[in-house]
Amino acid sequence: MDIARTPATPDGNPEMADAAVAPKDFVSIRREDYMPFPWLVPQVAMDFALGLDETRVVTTLTVERNPAAEASKTIRLNGDEIVPVEVTVDGEGWSDWCMDGDDLLVTLPGAAHTIAVTTHIAPAANTKLMGLYASDGMLCTQCEAEGFRRIAFFPDRPDVLSTYRVRMSGDREAFPVLLCNGNLEAEGEDGEAHWAEWHDPWPKPSYLFALVAGQLVANSDSFTTMGGREVALNIWVRDGDLPRTGHAMESLKKSMKWDEEVFGREYDLDLFNIVAVSDFNMGAMENKGLNVFNTKYVLADEETATDGDFDGIEAVIAHEYFHNWSGNRVTCRDWFQLSLKEGFTVLRDQLFSQDMGSAPVKRIEDVRILRGVQFPEDSGPLAHPIRPDSYQEISNFYTSTIYNKGAEVIRMMRTMAGPERFRAGTDLYFERHDGEAATCEDFVRAMEDGAGLDLKQFRLWYAQAGTPKVTARLEHSGDTATLHLSQHVPATPGQPDKKPMPIPLKLALYDRDSRERGAEQLVVLDGEELTLGYPGFATRPVLSINRGFSAPIVVEREVSSDELVFLATHDDDPFARYEALQELVVRHLKAGASGTLSAEARQEGELAVADAMAAVLADSDLDDLMRGELLLLPSETYVAETMERADPAVIHAERQGLRASLARALETEFLALYERAAAVPFAMSAEAKGARKVKTQALAYLAAAFPDRAAEMAFAQYASADNMTDRQGALMVLTGLDVVERTNALIDFYNRYQGNALVIDKWFALQASSMHPHCLEHVRALADHRDFTLKNPNRVRSLYMAFAANPHAFHAADGEGYRMIADLILALDPINPQTASRFVPPLGRWRRIEPGRSALMKAQLERLAAADLSRDTAEQVSRSLG
Repeated sequence: MDIARTPATPDGNPEMADAAVAPKDFVSIRREDYMPFPWLVPQVAMDFALGLDETRVVTTLTVERNPAAEASKTIRLNGDEIVPVEVTVDGEGWSDWCMDGDDLLVTLPGAAHTIAVTTHIAPAANTKLMGLYASDGMLCTQCEAEGFRRIAFFPDRPDVLSTYRVRMSGDREAFPVLLCNGNLEAEGEDGEAHWAEWHDPWPKPSYLFALVAGQLVANSDSFTTMGGREVALNIWVRDGDLPRTGHAMESLKKSMKWDEEVFGREYDLDLFNIVAVSDFNMGAMENKGLNVFNTKYVLADEETATDGDFDGIEAVIAHEYFHNWSGNRVTCRDWFQLSLKEGFTVLRDQLFSQDMGSAPVKRIEDVRILRGVQFPEDSGPLAHPIRPDSYQEISNFYTSTIYNKGAEVIRMMRTMAGPERFRAGTDLYFERHDGEAATCEDFVRAMEDGAGLDLKQFRLWYAQAGTPKVTARLEHSGDTATLHLSQHVPATPGQPDKKPMPIPLKLALYDRDSRERGAEQLVVLDGEELTLGYPGFATRPVLSINRGFSAPIVVEREVSSDELVFLATHDDDPFARYEALQELVVRHLKAGASGTLSAEARQEGELAVADAMAAVLADSDLDDLMRGELLLLPSETYVAETMERADPAVIHAERQGLRASLARALETEFLALYERAAAVPFAMSAEAKGARKVKTQALAYLAAAFPDRAAEMAFAQYASADNMTDRQGALMVLTGLDVVERTNALIDFYNRYQGNALVIDKWFALQASSMHPHCLEHVRALADHRDFTLKNPNRVRSLYMAFAANPHAFHAADGEGYRMIADLILALDPINPQTASRFVPPLGRWRRIEPGRSALMKAQLERLAAADLSRDTAEQVSRSLG
């Protein structure tokens, strides 16, 4: 499953510990308490009589005692807001059952039985968007993690694997298309109704069940697997959306081919369906043979989608398809193993995207997301290992730590093993555990045996939370350079003391005079300290460390500004070059934010950054995609995370001041870059995409120093744009300026795209993430707009998540931004707790903010804690305060 991705900040930067305080009286689920379920459920048959207001479901379970589990005469069938209408056992009415809260307990006398339970559910009233619900007249399901229990009584846990046969019937006009997992075996008509029967031959957990019924049309194609089998492909959407599905289909076929070539994984059914749904809590869901997607990650054309949207669709399509093996064929034993499938699959989709586009740019983008979302999670009250020991609400477990850090941990194994040995390890993993519910330990053991790695100590990455800090100190004496490395893993909730972890570091030394680089070396720092000697350097060399971001750590190094400028200009590792420039800027901004920076030191710092930026602008060997990454200033959120207690207003002022200073110093260069990029005609090539990227970035720099001129340029770009990337980029610049062109462009944009929900989401998000001085007031007004609704997660995220990720507005000195998010949580929680709970973490950063704002943030959390909240939201609030 792909979690809903964090909205971008105005410059394009993306923004569970076993905590001490448990929310209210909710019970903690502990990993150490895992026991196999006492009953196997090898077969499930379901009969759906479909209706928007009421759907009748008859679920028949074939059950038998599990010889690997402790015997029990009672089978617990989980439920959530459903009641049994009828219960039969072996075809006979049955009275030996009772309810235990939401769960149905049935007592069975023998070793094997057939249990049938009838339930009635109300899809149209299901605002939680979990289980079976209605979306714009269509019926669809979302069952991960525990949504299936809202459809039928069942042992709703990932280690109960069953084959499913499903019969669906409904009004032919309302539900002309009937879809389910697996292969279609039969269909027919019965008066005004029609029916379809589906069979999925592959055993799966209940969270992978899917059903869709509604008025849909398909973009159909096919793919021939490496084994010669032809697979029918369909992307189902609303009729008017069909022209915008071509990119998604091409992305699917590329994913299938790539997975065969790189991981040796072939698709295993005769049919693969994707359905686009407008109401969806997540990004997409990998249900076996029937992926359900948020429309955001399916629909695209040049007029309505940006280059970033195209890339996102390709990545998410790949992610869900890759789950067919890393998640479906091999699934999780329990939810503590969630990173087994998600971390591994994120790595697979990252490697795919690297191969489809620019590998260096993709790596930098992935690291930026990790630092913008996961690093703050790792250093705050919600910190947890990628395989935690306990949780209260499973939906809060879908975190950047599980997904992004989980991917980095497996990437480190790949770095240590190399691609060929890593492939041998994954082949062994799939061979050993195909058709099973596995654990993270199973994966690590397969890597040890297949890739030949010793991962005994490496297992600490699964058990310990927190981002390791590595200190690097380089000494030079005579002709020898000596590198001293040390590591420290900070304390996190429930884990005050940490052991050293194996940290693979790619590093190299540069001769300052000749600019020649020594051989790149992979060093594993597996203790608290390590000293390395490098002879043959007559003068002090320059250290390039954590090249390619070989480990998800924070590097603290003694390095001069001159050395950072050298690396930002000459390092041949793209990430290391990017890192040097980021570090140079962060150092300057932190010094400015400290309030102790003299005028002379400020001028020297600005000059150093300008020199590095000038080299980036002048480097003819750089492609514009990479140039665009190097030109991005670190986000305000990232700068704040490098400080013990941050003042968001001061950081904002410093960052905007530096941007304006760079624009004045490099005005001629930015204008030349803009003119050159503007002359590149529209295409989907890397060259054209890079030109669009740097064109808007140049405009954003110029706007900081020359707002009136930039407004004219931006409005001209907006008016003449022949694609959404250019139009949105121009509008992004305009929304941050207090000029008449801003109003005119916003009105035109709304009128031009009114009725296209995904584009109107952009309209909301651009205003909520803007640098405009009255952004907070704009957000308050947009909440009353006729197109805003709390019932659609995309619309809620487009306005409020974009706002919460905008430090300039969210951290208003009077605390009004905090109150606004708390008000939203209170209003949204009764409607959609899963979405509401995701707005708590921004308030949970209160310990890292200066005292005045910190007290205001904490007060809003305490206000929330006093309310009657869902388990989802209560857990997040309690941990944030705890």
